[in-house]
Amino acid sequence: MDKFPEEQGNGAYEEAQGLIVKITGGFYYVDLGDRVLECRARGVFRKRETTPLVGDHVTAAVLPDDKGYVMEVLPRKNALQRPTVANLDQLVLVVSVAEPAPNLLVLDKLIAISEHQDLEPVLVFTKCDLADVAPYAEIYQKAGFTVRETSCTEHSGTDAVRELLAGKVSAFCGNSGAGKSTLLNEICPELCLSTAEISKKLGRGRHTTRHTELFKLENGGLVADTPGFSAVDLERLEIIRKDALEFCFREFAPYQHKCRFVGCSHTSEKGCAVLEAVRAGEIPESRHRNYCAMYEEAKQLKEWCIREQGGP
Repeated sequence: MDKFPEEQGNGAYEEAQGLIVKITGGFYYVDLGDRVLECRARGVFRKRETTPLVGDHVTAAVLPDDKGYVMEVLPRKNALQRPTVANLDQLVLVVSVAEPAPNLLVLDKLIAISEHQDLEPVLVFTKCDLADVAPYAEIYQKAGFTVRETSCTEHSGTDAVRELLAGKVSAFCGNSGAGKSTLLNEICPELCLSTAEISKKLGRGRHTTRHTELFKLENGGLVADTPGFSAVDLERLEIIRKDALEFCFREFAPYQHKCRFVGCSHTSEKGCAVLEAVRAGEIPESRHRNYCAMYEEAKQLKEWCIREQGGP
């Protein structure tokens, strides 16, 4: 199906614009408003090295047999490589406070990616009936993020999360086993997403969501459940250069221009206003510690590696 429909002798076709809501098995499912059209992608995308993503607004050729082709991907406002989704308004970061325990470095990397892509990160802590969420919530509320606390076991907090999704395109992501699918089932039971128990032996969740898919909510929101991932997948995430990293930590903003030296990395320099704010308790120590770890990783990136992974 690398040619236009008319080039294959399929006769006339109509063009329509829609939204890709699911990609699986080489098929693109495009929501046209009144129905969902099963499509293949034109071969020209391979030649252009362009891959349509869930969340893309596209032009589709609608054939008489109610099948179609994705003919054009309309301009994106953003796109993530993992989760593979485009045109998001916000990234909902789902973090369990127990089973598995939270990995704040992973969380801070995801927040930085959100900020780098001009997405609003929203933090949802799950399993709050199993451990004290207050120390974690305090860190991120102090940094200026929207935080919600939930327990699907006790059916608490999910209404507040549902309100955040109204009228927006949101992706849910986080470490495997954090409870993304369980949370979405609680918010919108008709989705019936697959869930699984935590593997006690591995201390992580089974990857129960097989593909990224957008679902419509009654409040006008669109949400994506995404395949779970763990720390070993981080090298596949969006690349942030070391010079851009400081702008991905919003609590640094009031201090960045008060440093003694131009080009301060905010890691160990004398006269660094960010470090002074950390010592004064104005910036959470864990956030700055993870920033330093990410900065050291970014320093090791080679230019060829950045280009190969599609970095700016």
